[in-house]
Amino acid sequence: MVTSSIAISPGFEPVRPRALSRTTRELTRNSLDRLLQWLHPEREEAGRVYEQIRRKLIKIFTVRGCDCPEELADEAIDRVVGKVDQVVRGYQGDPSLYFYGVARNVLREYRKTRRFIAFSPPQLSTEMIQPELDCLDACLERLLSKSRDLLIEYYQDDGRTRIERRRAIAGCMGLEPNALRIRVHRIRSIVSDCTIDCLRHRKER
Repeated sequence: MVTSSIAISPGFEPVRPRALSRTTRELTRNSLDRLLQWLHPEREEAGRVYEQIRRKLIKIFTVRGCDCPEELADEAIDRVVGKVDQVVRGYQGDPSLYFYGVARNVLREYRKTRRFIAFSPPQLSTEMIQPELDCLDACLERLLSKSRDLLIEYYQDDGRTRIERRRAIAGCMGLEPNALRIRVHRIRSIVSDCTIDCLRHRKER
């Protein structure tokens, strides 16, 4: 899939962060490419299926009263991307059903977290979260400025305002909404992997 043409949008190309290792970039790109190939052998149709699954996930989390359905949908997709090689080898049937199964686990964890917050709010000091914030900032700085700006702008605002902002971003970039989501997903995956590596190295010191 890496060598196939990208039909989702003429201008759609993988984001290339500046200082992350080549291995990390390739793993992230290849995992998402394998996911799309699993959804459908033709890239454009794979993008349509991806979008359909994401909309269904958002609906699932919305009707179950979650206050951040888009983020939870993206979390479910992230988890599938993270183990796509295992999934593709052993799974038979409609790929969308696998996503919905992962969504159930995400929903279960979300509800446990919400109950914990409701009855026993965690006391997080600046010292406790500062290492994670420092690593996140460092990883964002490693991105090309246009990728960093896109990621920050994409997650600004809430509700209808956020939806309209994302449509405007896609329009300015000449992308379909689905192509924009996939591009942002790749950036998020790279930043997430970088942050985890950074925190692990700090603990090993």
